[in-house]
Amino acid sequence: MESVLIVIHLLLVGALVVVVLLQRSEGGALGIGGGGGGGFMSGRSAANLLTRTTAILATGFFLTSLGLTILAGMKSKPSDVLDQVPVVEQNQAAPASDADGAPKGGVLDELNKIKESTTGNKPSGPQVPTSQ
Repeated sequence: MESVLIVIHLLLVGALVVVVLLQRSEGGALGIGGGGGGGFMSGRSAANLLTRTTAILATGFFLTSLGLTILAGMKSKPSDVLDQVPVVEQNQAAPASDADGAPKGGVLDELNKIKESTTGNKPSGPQVPTSQ
């Protein structure tokens, strides 16, 4: 179905280009009809025929474009951007804790070590340094 619609669409595109180029040029543009004393078709009836043909082909082009868009939308399922992000599992172990349940390491432990080395007494549990 999609292949047939693409072929029809391309035929309409080619015919539309040819019909537009056949129209008489109004101001010396790039049309094949030329701006001078005539062209491939002259007269008011020929202009009306080409204008109607252009409108019909443009309508066909518009409808086949919509049809192709609808067919393409039916093929693909809706997806979320977050579904495309790979899941990375992080195996982070909980920080070790001492007998009090306070975590070992970190800034607080380092500050307590500094306080212990300067004062000489060992703190019992997590200690927050006091200002002097």
